[in-house]
Amino acid sequence: MASITSIGQRNRRLGTWVIGFSDFAAIITNYQYCCDAIYSVMTSERKIRVEQMVSLLGPNSWTYRPVLEAWLDFAALESLSPKQQAQGVARLLRALPALSQAHLNLEASQGLQALLAAGQWSPRLVEHCALTLQALAALPGGFGDTQKTSRPTLYKIVLRAWHPVVTTYALQAACECVEAALNDTHFEVATAVAHLQDLRHRHCLGPSTACIVDAADDRDIPAIRLNAGNLLQLGYGINQRRIWTAETDRTGAIAETISRDKDLTKSLLQACGVPVPQGELVDSSSAAWQAAQALGLPVVVKPSDGNHGRGVFTNLSLQHEVEQAYNVARQEGSGVIVERFIFGQEHRLLVVGDKLIAAARGDSAQVNGDGLSTIEVLIQTQLNADPLRGHEEDQPLNYVRLDPAARLELARQGFEPHTVLATGQPAVIQRNGNVAIDCTELVHPEVAALACTAARVVGLDIAGIDLVALDISKPLSAQGGAIVEVNAGPGLLMHLKPAIGQPRQVGRAIVAHSFGLGDMARIPVIGIAGSQGSTMTGKLLFHLLTLNGWRCGLAGSEGLFVEQRRLRHGDCANFENARRVLMNREVQAAILENDAHQLLTEGLAYERCEVGIVTQIDWTQDLSRYALASQAEHSRVYRTQIDVILPNGMAILNADDGRIAELAQYCDGQITWLSLTDHSEQRQTALAQAHRLVCLTDGRITLTQNTQTHLLCSLEAVSTAQNGFDSSQSYNVLAATAAAWALGMTPDLIQAGLLSFALATAVPQ
Repeated sequence: MASITSIGQRNRRLGTWVIGFSDFAAIITNYQYCCDAIYSVMTSERKIRVEQMVSLLGPNSWTYRPVLEAWLDFAALESLSPKQQAQGVARLLRALPALSQAHLNLEASQGLQALLAAGQWSPRLVEHCALTLQALAALPGGFGDTQKTSRPTLYKIVLRAWHPVVTTYALQAACECVEAALNDTHFEVATAVAHLQDLRHRHCLGPSTACIVDAADDRDIPAIRLNAGNLLQLGYGINQRRIWTAETDRTGAIAETISRDKDLTKSLLQACGVPVPQGELVDSSSAAWQAAQALGLPVVVKPSDGNHGRGVFTNLSLQHEVEQAYNVARQEGSGVIVERFIFGQEHRLLVVGDKLIAAARGDSAQVNGDGLSTIEVLIQTQLNADPLRGHEEDQPLNYVRLDPAARLELARQGFEPHTVLATGQPAVIQRNGNVAIDCTELVHPEVAALACTAARVVGLDIAGIDLVALDISKPLSAQGGAIVEVNAGPGLLMHLKPAIGQPRQVGRAIVAHSFGLGDMARIPVIGIAGSQGSTMTGKLLFHLLTLNGWRCGLAGSEGLFVEQRRLRHGDCANFENARRVLMNREVQAAILENDAHQLLTEGLAYERCEVGIVTQIDWTQDLSRYALASQAEHSRVYRTQIDVILPNGMAILNADDGRIAELAQYCDGQITWLSLTDHSEQRQTALAQAHRLVCLTDGRITLTQNTQTHLLCSLEAVSTAQNGFDSSQSYNVLAATAAAWALGMTPDLIQAGLLSFALATAVPQ
């Protein structure tokens, strides 16, 4: 395991990864498949044997973020001579030169560069190779670690898991790459990176959603992915909000429906004094030409409910142009609109919560002749070769296609796709749909105000306002500009990654809109870690918080409970059921049990908590099946619970167990000590340092902080067993009392809850 120092220095912010709740079971199946795939290639002599892989889905003993922990046996590589090692490392660097590049900014095992320079083999090469492959696939390499186990040839390789499927493949590819280098066989790095990119696009969050998760993370707002797509829950329980990229749970269905009806949208805007182009719906090509004549040429022909600029034709003045444009536009939507043409450039303004957040300007897509190539070839070499263009979500511009709209545009200029342009001769392929030039700082205040008005009129909390203006820095009225569309769920990439100009932090604006500075995103989360007493501590605390008027959720070893309903029977102290509590919109406080098995096989279901409890640990517990033997390793498992306590949170620790007391140094919040020993050194230190103390005074439960002391009922008055007080539950009673106190319950109400616990059914049976 990692050393105490290395864990203490680990970075909280390592990037965005959110597991889809619905994908949880499928991940286990995927792991078995990937393990089988790895084993299937292990046929030659120098192979790395994968013993097992563990997906740690939340904070764990390695880091705060999800990781893949792989147990790799390198016995087959132990016999490599120094010469063979040097030759293998040299071949590896030739196949994967990025391995030696420091700019990848990996938070990984140290000393790799020295090993590479010396041509020396090390299991760390697999770790760095996997992280490098992820980085080449546009996933930040992130955290990595390599640790020996008690078995000489067995190592634990830990990799930041952006998604389990993606990182599992990265590990598989890294093993094959290293094996190929050591065995002097071929491994196609480019193919592996391309497959990783494909997996990233299929499984990871898109850039627009990822920027929202990053912004939420900056404010310690948790995120849960609710499906395999981009539907997110921000926050927990009753205080959660749901977001689907640029739509929120405040985005009304009626407003979204209105925005899709472009004719209705224009009529509403016009009624409220917002400048819009005149236009009308048409149902035939002849009607389109009649409308164009009535409106006044030139005109725009476009689908009534299209998007992404598809099927939009501008500046049309001839009958055959209008009629041809109608026929193409009809294929892109359910109806066709003819509008009066507005001279100017296309702009997209992003409005979030009645504020202008970002603006981008469009530009036409054109090619310039070289005297040799056809227009069709020039499109590929001059336009689609641009790395900013592509079909994926992280590319702000789409590929230019020779669709009917582009062919009609070329025909208007007297060209065909096979036309060879003279050197320097231009040809416009698209006049719209290339909005990716940031112009946020240029927007005139009156234009910004009109955009916000348009969003309000339609009823959208987040809107993409399309307008046409000659100069965005001047009022629309002075130049005949107009708002042409109001869009729900607008794309964000043009603002996050503009082709030209400054990227805008639109994710922060969306999170701020969902959670104002005074809004709560969290509910109190109480994590209970230990090998003894967690169940009774949770049941008693559940009773106390319910008495306080909170609707509580409890995922523990006796079941899953919300209020007085038992939702599941059996042992529910695991990641899946803890997430069920956190996702429940009824829950006002969550009590979640965590034992060593869960911490070592799944990680915590929550990234931070208000209260973390570690009371009783069986230090003789056998954890050898996890390749853990020493008490220091044992302690680091439970340290995870203390690591995640918020700065304004509370750790509740057993002062009478020195090894538990040592965990206090890793807590970001305050400390409440528990003690049954009258003269323990830690008890005296707690009083001297003004920490809270929950202990016994002449048999009575006592709450102490600074000079204030509250005497509650006697410990024996609390019934924690079927026939009265059970002395083995003493620390559990103190822990539940301390947690209730930390969450703001008054001493009198805590005492009432302790005394009524004997009479109450703590949780449904």
